[in-house]
Amino acid sequence: MHAAGIQTPIRIMQLDCPTEEALLRRKLGGIAGVAAMEFNLMQRVLTVTHEPSAIQPILQAVRSLGFAPEMVTDAAAPDKPVQEPAKPWWPLLLAGAAAMGSEAAHWIAAPTWFTAILAVAAVLACGLGTYRKGWVAIRNGNLNINALMSIAVTGALLLGQWAEAAMVMVLFTIAELIEARSIDRARNAIQGLLQLAPERASVLQGDGRWLEVDARSVAVGERVRIRPGERIALDGTVVSGRSSINQAPITGESLPVDKAKGDALFAGTVNESGSLEYTVTAVASDSILARIIHAVQEAQGARAPTQRFVDQFARVYTPLVFTMAMSVAVLPPLLLGGDWFDWMYKALVLLVIACPCALVISTPVTIVSGLSAAARQGILVKGGVHLEEGRKLKWLALDKTGTITHGKPMQTDFTALNGWSEAEVRSLAASLAVRSDHPVSRALAEAAARDGIALRHVEGFEALPGRGTKGLVAGRTYHLGNHRLIHEQGRCSDELEARLSALEEQGKTVILLTDDQSVQGLFAVADTVKDSSRQAISELHALGIKTLMLSGDNAHTARAIAAQVGIDEAVGDLLPEDKRQAIEDRTGKDGTVGMVGDGINDAPALARSDIGFAMGAAGTGTAIETADVALMDDDLRKLPRFVRLSRQTHALLVQNIVLALGIKVVFLALTVAGIGTMWMAVFADVGASLLVVANGLRLLRFRG
Repeated sequence: MHAAGIQTPIRIMQLDCPTEEALLRRKLGGIAGVAAMEFNLMQRVLTVTHEPSAIQPILQAVRSLGFAPEMVTDAAAPDKPVQEPAKPWWPLLLAGAAAMGSEAAHWIAAPTWFTAILAVAAVLACGLGTYRKGWVAIRNGNLNINALMSIAVTGALLLGQWAEAAMVMVLFTIAELIEARSIDRARNAIQGLLQLAPERASVLQGDGRWLEVDARSVAVGERVRIRPGERIALDGTVVSGRSSINQAPITGESLPVDKAKGDALFAGTVNESGSLEYTVTAVASDSILARIIHAVQEAQGARAPTQRFVDQFARVYTPLVFTMAMSVAVLPPLLLGGDWFDWMYKALVLLVIACPCALVISTPVTIVSGLSAAARQGILVKGGVHLEEGRKLKWLALDKTGTITHGKPMQTDFTALNGWSEAEVRSLAASLAVRSDHPVSRALAEAAARDGIALRHVEGFEALPGRGTKGLVAGRTYHLGNHRLIHEQGRCSDELEARLSALEEQGKTVILLTDDQSVQGLFAVADTVKDSSRQAISELHALGIKTLMLSGDNAHTARAIAAQVGIDEAVGDLLPEDKRQAIEDRTGKDGTVGMVGDGINDAPALARSDIGFAMGAAGTGTAIETADVALMDDDLRKLPRFVRLSRQTHALLVQNIVLALGIKVVFLALTVAGIGTMWMAVFADVGASLLVVANGLRLLRFRG
């Protein structure tokens, strides 16, 4: 439920261009109970926020404009193709033949009536749709391209420009058709993902048989079998078998990933070698693949900054040029004694040029192409605003564990202190560590398990964010924590401080076990840096972006890891709130600031940054909903790739705006100078549209 009512998505197959959007806004804006409208031109979906009683008036108003509204649900919207059925070509071919015949008749000085009949036949064969849309627009007080073209062609016919009127309408129809097909390519660039997940899955039945069923009917917890070469139908966790999985459609990884018991599988990926059985962890409509598609489609409907500017400009541009056309038609003959025929003709040419469709359609096509190109490489961008803002990044803050490093530290050192036995200290520490999901704790627990260390019963276990853990063993309180915790407890002697500093300067993280009286032992663990991290930092620096590491580990460890990968600055001993404050201190002062983390522990910093990047979102589906940009795997090299894509997107947006406006200005000047013709006007309008759409589609070939 929305604050002002309910939200109803309506698919309108005729919703191709901002001209239809303007019509709908004007028509629905006057209906009582309509609070807001959101248009997704790429998916042809209008989402109306309204009171329950307003739904029927809304649908009736849409139909009155000649549109066919179709109610859709959020679940069904991504699955429905958005192409209209192919229209027959023969009327257009007939119109083209008649128009060329009219042109030929004009050149050979055939009787005027013969030229006129051929011209009218051409206009009727291909232009009735344009006239119908134009009449609806004029009736509703909207001067869109269909209205302007209808006025211009009718005016040319009345002026006796038979052949030119016919050719203009044929050329316009052909160009509109080509433009629609080009936009469909951008509109459905992400739709290819829908074909990745198979519709059927082999599911284990209660009697032990394997049965092929509809994947949409499979419930969470059911057991599915996948053979070599098959695509995985549903998200799940491997329960038996080993194989290599091609995860490129989800994560963008170029190499297959080995999978065994306990590993996650994603719908739409390909099983390359062995057979696997897995239990389903998400129904088809909630898979990572479905979330990606839904997120990209939502992002397509959001207005990017450039798009908002263009929309505002277009609302002023069309009335301005229309007023200019009316002035050209009336003022020179009245005030200067000009020839009415000549100036009326110039006015008609201006009317054709007046529509800003090329300018307006260029931005969503470019943005959607960029979003789709990013998704295909495992970069999920949650809206055009973030795709545009990425080019402005000046600083990028990064978490350490799991972002710069593998996030799987190994225990490297252990010392029992103050007379405690090694076996006792390791048993107590492992008993606390095994209850924590922190990577450092897991390293201690795994080392203890390898060495056969017995675990003790722990009561009252508690996690201490940014510090460690504590719990009761045999009625006694023990803490397993970091350097910060020892300082807060006042247990850090000069001798112990020296030992800790020596280990930390080696880039190791030190964990200590204490009771209420003393420190019983210290453990050191070390994480390994990803090779991709070094390359990513180098590429970011080449792009002029400075880097900052924000870590909960001690300052020595943070600086040591930062030095290994070439990060500009490193700050350690930070709690989640400290990371947020560090981002806030730079935001607004040092340009656009981004934050890279796991999307959960670093949530405050991610939220405060200008652009939040969540790592490994395929493993934590919630990051897809929370992050501005979600990197579907843990490869930091996607960060400079995103920045390069953002910069190329912005460059194409600027090119398209300059191209669309430049062509309009040139032909406006030619028309006022008496050189422009209606043929030129058609090329100025639809030709510019084709150019900017084709230019925007170049992003689909982006490879980083």
